[in-house]
Amino acid sequence: MKKNKKAFNKGSLITLLIIAAVLVLTVVLENTINANSLLFTVIRKSAVYSLVAVSMNLLNGFTGLFSLGQAGFMLLGAYTYAILTIPSDTRESIYYLFQGSSFNFSFVDLFSSVFGQQGAGKTVSLISGVLLAIICAGIVAAVFAYLIGLPVLRLKSDYLAIATLGFAEILRAIFQWDKLGKVTNGANALRGYPTFADFNITNANGQIVFRLASFVPLLIAGICIFIIVLLINSSYGRAFKAVRDDEISAEAMGISLAKHKSLSFCISSFFAGVGGALFAMFASTVQAKTFTSAMTYEILLIVVIGGIGSVSGSCIASFLYIACSEWWLRFLDNTQYIGGKQVPLLRNGFRMVVFSVIIMIVVLFFRKGIMGDKELPDLFNRLLNRKKKVTVKEGTENE
Repeated sequence: MKKNKKAFNKGSLITLLIIAAVLVLTVVLENTINANSLLFTVIRKSAVYSLVAVSMNLLNGFTGLFSLGQAGFMLLGAYTYAILTIPSDTRESIYYLFQGSSFNFSFVDLFSSVFGQQGAGKTVSLISGVLLAIICAGIVAAVFAYLIGLPVLRLKSDYLAIATLGFAEILRAIFQWDKLGKVTNGANALRGYPTFADFNITNANGQIVFRLASFVPLLIAGICIFIIVLLINSSYGRAFKAVRDDEISAEAMGISLAKHKSLSFCISSFFAGVGGALFAMFASTVQAKTFTSAMTYEILLIVVIGGIGSVSGSCIASFLYIACSEWWLRFLDNTQYIGGKQVPLLRNGFRMVVFSVIIMIVVLFFRKGIMGDKELPDLFNRLLNRKKKVTVKEGTENE
């Protein structure tokens, strides 16, 4: 037992060191190479999608509830964040079609009146206002999930998926309704709120001296994913897995199915709402038409590619998916000439054709995903144990 615990600690320590190295490397690269590189766009979007994918994995992979409502909860989180952080003095120009907004306050402005608008006070006000708005984004999504879950969680399998997908589509239509224009700005975009770029450190002249625009989403997403991992390894996480494996046996052991399904659904939606707030910061604008069912399918695809029931797999698959679709295969959209003749097929849109073929190959040859149901610490533990066995075997042969 002690050996297993020691091995687990070694694997976890190696994983934590890798995560810390990624964070440090991100900061170093962002402040040494071109800040407009697609690499940093991929990092920011991957951080957002990894959090949402892990939140979906908590529901689909660890609790066994097939939900397709992530885009709807992201929409709630994105709008909540934007509405609560748009500066008061710019609201009139943003809501000009509706003669102003129903909300005439901003969390950032609220903290600015306490800590000040210069120097360290400005930084504290920005961080405090943004964090509070992100938490509120998650809470709003969780509240809606609780209300929707009362009737919807009675359904199972495909019926639950259809119901949650329908909820997301209805929500998207409602947020574009002109009657709610003073709150959501109708079908128009919300903008002017704090984004990742606002966390860059500037001097008195407004020039950027230290960039943190890619570090911040990685840090926030990492903290949220760490909390989800702690939950999965707790007694509640074990209850979720019991519900996934066999509902009848779980109920016979005293696990309340309704309570734990609702709890998992709300927690998953909370972090999807946080992911929506981060997506709003990434995109710089919020518009309901962005949060389509295709976004949910993208996130579901990431979960499947990474491995249903693997947090590490969702994180790795998020980066690979975004990097392939947004960066590595982009050259396929550009027309190329060799010897004065155009290379066939290389034109706008061909990138997505190749990307789709790659996804099909991955799904065919990795039926359980890249990681299956394993985590990075498990892989490191296997490598350490294998190395130890080889060392012991060599020592025995030498004797």
